[in-house]
This record gives sequence, C-alpha cells and structure tokens, in this order.
Amino acid sequence: MPAPAHDQRVGRAVPLRAAPLAADLETLDRAIERCRKCPRLVAFREKVSREGQARRGERYWARPITGFGDPTARLILVGLAPAAQGGNRTGRVFTGDRSAAFLMAALHRNGFANQPTSLRRDDGLELVDAYMTAAVRCVPPDNRPSPSEFQRCRPYLVQELGLLPRARVVLALGGGAWDQVRRASAEVYDVPRPREPFRHGLRVELPENAPILWASYHPSPRNVQTGLFSARMMDQLLAKVRRDLV
Repeated sequence: MPAPAHDQRVGRAVPLRAAPLAADLETLDRAIERCRKCPRLVAFREKVSREGQARRGERYWARPITGFGDPTARLILVGLAPAAQGGNRTGRVFTGDRSAAFLMAALHRNGFANQPTSLRRDDGLELVDAYMTAAVRCVPPDNRPSPSEFQRCRPYLVQELGLLPRARVVLALGGGAWDQVRRASAEVYDVPRPREPFRHGLRVELPENAPILWASYHPSPRNVQTGLFSARMMDQLLAKVRRDLV
C-alpha cells in the first residue's frame, strides 16, 4: 500500500488505498458528466428529460450529476441517485425536488448551508463544511439501480472520497447509499468493509483515522409523509454528527 498522504491543514494522515484516477474534483466531474457506461440509465434519463422538457417547457440537465459543496468539507453526505425532476432536471444533486427541500432546510438549521432552499444550479446555495454526492449518478427507473449499475458507478464515489481529504464523517442517506458507502470506504481507506446492516442513526467507527460512518433514513417524500422520518429526527442526528467533526 502506498504511504498515506498527509493533510497539513488538519495535521493527520489520510490513508488511501491507491492514488485516484482523477487528479482533482474538477477532472473527476468532467469524467462523470461524460459517462455512458449504463445503457439502461442513459436511455431512461434521456426519455425522462424529453418528456419533462415537452411538459414543462424547460431544458433538462439529462446527464450524470457530480458532487457539490465545499472541497475541504468534513461532512460528506451520500444519497442514492438523482431524482427525475430533481437532479436529473436541474443538474445538481439534491436540488429542485421535495427531498432537496427537506434536506436543505435541515442543513441550514444546523449550520451546514447558507440558505434553506436548493432550487436550481444558480440559486446562490453554498454548503458550509459539507459536500453532497450520490452513489449512482443517473436517475434510475423506479429509483432502483441494478447491482451492475451500482458496481459501474462505485469507482466515481471511491475517487471522490479520495479527493476529499478532510472528511471526518460520511453520512449515507438511505439503505442503498449505506451499502455503497460501506463498500467504497473499504477501498478508499484500506479498512475492512463494515458489516453492520442499515438502520437510522447507525454510527460506525473505522480504524486508521478514517472518517466515521453514519446512516440516516433518506429524506424522500414517502419517508417524510408517512412519518417514518421527521425534521426533528434529522436535526437530532445532525447534532450528533457535528460532535464527530473534530
């Protein structure tokens, strides 16, 4: 294993299993936006976009989405995939749909965002010590990526985490994101893959100064409207997460 990189800003070693293929986040983002590795997802994102554009009279992003936020962030949030009328439309993760509205209001209340809304790419949103991304970069049919689609997309998450050296907490939003985070963390930080099954509020400490992993319910309309997940629950979890950002 190569020697760990040392982050002078925080004075700690950042263990990486291997050098990332992209030299920086901007290079990685361009590679993600050009990706056409999954024919089913490419066909679906383009179909959804054509139909949406005809109905709304609005041009859709219709490409894979990249991460967004502070590149020196200590908190990394990982969702499942862009929503058809959210990231797939607006071109930014957790932007323009009801999941985004719930999440951004919570991040703002807890000091991780400069405003409580995430509506479009040019809306002035800035994350504070936080970075958002997704396990799968294209909108999947029925919000269900296939195992092979997860596998083809995971290298992007691995590289992205490797290019965020100040991360102290990785928060997975939902069971699908949790499974990909635990797989990616084993590759990025060269640690055993966590075996804990998903549950809301799960906290897993990794060895070798790797980030702490947290799991949360996804802020989907279904979870919120059925009462499974509430703003109070999210605030309570983010308060606990903040204590780990040291």
